[in-house]
Amino acid sequence: MQNNGSAGKKVILLRPRGFCAGVVRAIDVVKIALDVYGAPIYVRKEIVHNRHVVEELKGLGAIFVDDLHEVPAGNRLIFSAHGVSPAVRSEAKERQLEVIDATCPLVTKVHLEAVKFARQGYGILLIGHKEHEEIEGTYGEAPKNTFIIQTEADAEAVQVPNPDRVCFLTQTTLSLDETRGIIEILRRRFPKVEGPKSQDICYATENRQMAVKAVAPLCQLLLVVGSQNSSNSKRLVEVCGKTGVPAYLIDDKSFLKEEWLQGVNTVSVTAGASAPENLVQDLIDYLMGRGFATLEEMDIVDEDVRFQLPHELQGGMVKLTTISTTIPAAL
Repeated sequence: MQNNGSAGKKVILLRPRGFCAGVVRAIDVVKIALDVYGAPIYVRKEIVHNRHVVEELKGLGAIFVDDLHEVPAGNRLIFSAHGVSPAVRSEAKERQLEVIDATCPLVTKVHLEAVKFARQGYGILLIGHKEHEEIEGTYGEAPKNTFIIQTEADAEAVQVPNPDRVCFLTQTTLSLDETRGIIEILRRRFPKVEGPKSQDICYATENRQMAVKAVAPLCQLLLVVGSQNSSNSKRLVEVCGKTGVPAYLIDDKSFLKEEWLQGVNTVSVTAGASAPENLVQDLIDYLMGRGFATLEEMDIVDEDVRFQLPHELQGGMVKLTTISTTIPAAL
């Protein structure tokens, strides 16, 4: 932990925070595609769940659509980091769209697990939020075999064709605590239930939740920078709330309410995995201007995960490199 400033009111800034490797990759995919191929580039749904990121990419020429029918036949389309179902892939092929897949590799891992278990005749208990795009995509891999579990009550009530041949998978952005309770119920009800070889909740989600738990005893308020439709950001608020410390999810500093700061001497700040760092720094500057003169950084774990770009862009990267190295230097 590093210290900067005088004693008094302070901000504890958590690390890791903000962009994870999957988000960095997805945003890079859109920017590189625009650089290589030019606008317009169509993107199905939000590339990541952050309003500021989406608005920035719109300004660069990306066009975000909810339905593939909004994309003219033959155009380039990027699948978001949350993944899509086989039905969406088939529709894109039928419309002769040039697809670039920005699905996070950790989401792809869950898709492949679903396919494997379905082929082996398992009933799949998919733990997650029914309306989330990631769950829609994973469910679409094996809809006849899959049962969505959103709550512990769902886990108690679900019925499967063969209780001796059942498995569970999870959405990557869930809370470790809420998932643990559901899995305990499933293991009690279905003693032979199988799970993935490694947990589906992503490393970044876990690390940010660990950081929140570590800082909760040290602060009176937690501010999470992230958009309201960001699942992993919402989970950070929930994790902190369970410790008894108030926590709020804010898109940026303009969403901060002055009454939250009343009587508070120590504020902790973090960011969801799709929130840009500049929004965090803007919030820090605002807080320091409101009398929080001390800034401490709490490091929980180093993250050095990197994902390769999708193969559809590998040729484009060669083209981009060639262009950039042949531009004459400015005189």
